[in-house]
Amino acid sequence: MRTTIFTALMLFFGVISLSAKQLEVSSPDGQVVVKVQVNDVISWSATLKGQPMITDAVVSMTLSDKNLGKAPRLSKNAIKVIKTQIKPVVPHKDALIDDHCQELTLTFKGAYNLVFRAYNDGVAYRFVKTDANASEVMAEQMDLSFPSGAACYFTEETSTYSHNESWYPYVKLADLTEKQFCCLPLLVELPGKAKVLVTETALHQYPGMFLRSNGRGGFVTKFPPYVLETEPSRRGADRNDVITKEAPYIAKVNGAKSFPWRVFILTDNDATLVESNLTYQLSEPCVLEKTDWIKPGKVAWDWYNANNIFGVDFKSGINTETYKYFIDFASDNSIEYVILDEGWTKSTTEITACNPAIDVKELIAYGKQKNVGIVLWVLWKPLDADMTTILETYANWGAKGIKVDFMQRNDQYMVASYEQIAAECARLHLLVDFHGAFKPSGLRRKYPNVMSYEGVKGNENNKWGADITPEHNLTLPFTRMVAGPMDYTPGAMLNAHPINHKVSYERPMGLGTRCHEVAKYVVYESPLQMMCESPSIYKKEQETVDFITRIPTVWDETRVLKAAVADYIVVARRKGTTWYVGAMTDATPRKLEVSLDFLSDGAYTMTVMKDGINADRYAQDYKREVKPVDKSGRLVIDMASGGGFAAILSE
Repeated sequence: MRTTIFTALMLFFGVISLSAKQLEVSSPDGQVVVKVQVNDVISWSATLKGQPMITDAVVSMTLSDKNLGKAPRLSKNAIKVIKTQIKPVVPHKDALIDDHCQELTLTFKGAYNLVFRAYNDGVAYRFVKTDANASEVMAEQMDLSFPSGAACYFTEETSTYSHNESWYPYVKLADLTEKQFCCLPLLVELPGKAKVLVTETALHQYPGMFLRSNGRGGFVTKFPPYVLETEPSRRGADRNDVITKEAPYIAKVNGAKSFPWRVFILTDNDATLVESNLTYQLSEPCVLEKTDWIKPGKVAWDWYNANNIFGVDFKSGINTETYKYFIDFASDNSIEYVILDEGWTKSTTEITACNPAIDVKELIAYGKQKNVGIVLWVLWKPLDADMTTILETYANWGAKGIKVDFMQRNDQYMVASYEQIAAECARLHLLVDFHGAFKPSGLRRKYPNVMSYEGVKGNENNKWGADITPEHNLTLPFTRMVAGPMDYTPGAMLNAHPINHKVSYERPMGLGTRCHEVAKYVVYESPLQMMCESPSIYKKEQETVDFITRIPTVWDETRVLKAAVADYIVVARRKGTTWYVGAMTDATPRKLEVSLDFLSDGAYTMTVMKDGINADRYAQDYKREVKPVDKSGRLVIDMASGGGFAAILSE
């Protein structure tokens, strides 16, 4: 919901001559400046504190009936100051967001506008088509140039048919070839400390954007074409399609349309990347009248641990007895949900009938008695074929949400499908968790029942590899998470260092220390946050479980106390009057010191989980401490290689 405090409009028609070639807009603090050149083409540049961040970015859109931005004819321009506050229904980061910027709107002959916004933490622009004509979007141009010597964390893709899960290798822009492209967000590091994060938001009825190297140290856009025909893949036909026919355009547009915001977070402080709410601020406002049924929380998850429970007198697996055990565990630990992942349906395509070994209605009723909701996993393909019937069936059973998997596409049809799923689930009071998905792009504000997205290489990869390293974990908050919440699925209790890590599909191990894993519950944002380990193992680690279950999944305030991309982070988050601190390091052992001056006046009790004295050799080693603190104190955080730290500070 949006509560307007103050909106000041300053319209300058004629202040700048319409024949002038350069227009300018700056952030409220004056440190971000955007200059727009209108000549034969439209280009723009941005500076931060006088230093170039983006240079001569050429933008345009080619429609089937006209071109937006080529041989432009400017008819008027207007500057508006926006100063409002946003109160998110589901506060992923902050319960109150100051939305303050200056907006420059350029109106062109030919029925289109180009809108720029300058914020203290970045820049955004979008095209707006104002006529009522139906047309196709043939191409969208955004040619990005950066100062010489720039590098990036390059999430390389080989196809736009993708789960959008990647690592973040550090690559010089000059070393990329024209064939290489990546998904968003893209983090670019300029010479010195400054960084630019590129992503998009308010993505509706339009394909998702990729960026391709131009081979000269810059990037151009790449979009999946409009899909005309598909056929089932020979392998995994229940979830995989082969696109057999594509249109020569990327989108169909019926009438006037505001296209997605192209978002650029500009900063010389890595903490800003994590604190920024720009992708949420620029999203469309919530369209739901009632939202009190939307309940974030933690989830006891089955698939990671392969339903491996022990110490029971029944055969564990995908059956009613095993899931009652999960529900009992969740209830005993005030965990809000249990997920029934792949295997609960009769088959992966017969998704309103149950596996004969499972009575889902009985489990939902049992969960209700125990105050535990049930979330049901479903493949996108069969869901898309009969969405209303399937979702109404789940809602009538009493399910609390769905986890939709294997979308794998970013084309216009798929983007529209995300919104259709969100809307139908909202009508039926179902939460949504998107897996096999592209990054968050604004839908979570319009439909706050959209809890989280995958689009991240997370803990599930521990089942088949040893690539989810502490360095990878320390890159994610500054890259993927900037776009929005990520379903990384933390909670591994079988913690190990590389020297004693073993890959096991059914008993996966997580790289990094126990406290590295616990800290993820403070550092990583996801209103629906998984607990991935087997309940039987969690019962042996009750002290850790008791600590994790005290940590909320939504927040009133977020402050990043120390941060360096891919190296370390210290985050303080507040819920009510209680503060939570999470710290993580990469493979380098670190000792960091931070002030507790974010606390209010008065005494606090601090409960700490920190790396044990032998955590450098035995990753599961930790120490729990309880001590009094106040705002005058300082916190010394000593972390082993791949280590972490977490604290709860309560009045």
